[in-house]
Amino acid sequence: MTLAPRSKQQIHALMKLREMILAGEFAPGERVSELAVVEKLGISRTPVRLALNILQHEGFLQGQTGGGYRVREFSQQDVLDAIEIRGVLEGAAARLAAERRPSEEELDALRQTCRELDTVVKQDMSPDVLQRYSDLNGQFHDQLLALSRSPMLARSLSHVEALPFASPNAFVFVGFADNERSDILKFAQHQHADIVEAISLGEGGRAEALTREHARLARRNLATAQQRVDLLKEVPGSFLFAADAGPEEGRD
Repeated sequence: MTLAPRSKQQIHALMKLREMILAGEFAPGERVSELAVVEKLGISRTPVRLALNILQHEGFLQGQTGGGYRVREFSQQDVLDAIEIRGVLEGAAARLAAERRPSEEELDALRQTCRELDTVVKQDMSPDVLQRYSDLNGQFHDQLLALSRSPMLARSLSHVEALPFASPNAFVFVGFADNERSDILKFAQHQHADIVEAISLGEGGRAEALTREHARLARRNLATAQQRVDLLKEVPGSFLFAADAGPEEGRD
């Protein structure tokens, strides 16, 4: 069962603690005690206890037999598996969306997002444009999931995407010069358009295959980031990656 924060203090504790872990303030393998977090955040024990439980549920922390938690370290295979699982789940969402034949009205929002993305990828890759793409890309994936009309699938996907490197935007901008980045985003946008078309035509198998292939772009971008430590640091949560998730020995 997914745990959810119930008060502003609990939400603040969860967001702050997750932010600290992603920023590397707690090293992989480091013990995190409830009392230490209470002192660090200046928040009472109850919201901190809930935040720690949620972060264990999300996979950031591992519970210890004698009490307390340790920050989890992720291997390269963990990262690849997270990307693959997201692709499987989003593919299932696309297939269900196509098979359940959404109305034209239901498809309008997804089509509108796709049109806006078309405009964005034709612009120069300024920071504002990249942020706009990121916002719209996240919106596209949310709308795709909504069209599946599957609360069960939504819960499963939210659990996977709690890990920052498994989200649709995790590796979108990592490791590319502006011209390469533009080409990658345009290619991803072609995939978006094909996914929308497949859903609108009721082609479940095609929609699923296209969406799974779309998720695999993240693997390619991860491989690029692994070639240089400075690029890998651009990935949210990269501090949690094990040594084997970084550049290979001897690689320039």
